Amino acid sequence: MEVAKEFKDYNRIKVVLAEKRRTNKWLAGVLDKDPATVSKWCTNNSQPSVELLYKIAEALDTDVKDLLRSNKSNE
Repeated sequence: MEVAKEFKDYNRIKVVLAEKRRTNKWLAGVLDKDPATVSKWCTNNSQPSVELLYKIAEALDTDVKDLLRSNKSNE
């Protein structure tokens, strides 16, 4: 029996890129990263380091906390 791999949405990079009307390719260029790497961040298949999160936030002119999903539910 195959166990499905569970992916969690830890970051909101894709959402913030859309809000700022920027693309994965643009972010990859700004950070000098492979576009495939940025794509993996946007799909939450992998996560950037904390240092890179700060660089992403700077590039997108947003607070780093806006790039992360809260671990608290709004009950």
